[in-house]
Amino acid sequence: MAASPQFKVYSASNEYRAALKYAEDAAAFVAILGDGATIRHGHSAKEIVWREGEEEFSASESYERAATRMYARMMAQQQSV
Repeated sequence: MAASPQFKVYSASNEYRAALKYAEDAAAFVAILGDGATIRHGHSAKEIVWREGEEEFSASESYERAATRMYARMMAQQQSV
């Protein structure tokens, strides 16, 4: 049985919009939603790994680079537990 998608995308108004398996796909979707949208590694606000419009670059500039940043933040979150 396949695992649940780990990336949860929320709009700027905190509406749950999508669950995606790959960080690059989540980056593409958050770029469409625009500033204020978030990507979480789970549903909790404590698990936010990307905030569109508050990063040093937009997810639309490089989905791969955004994904790399998200994975690094996920690792940091796991180590702090």
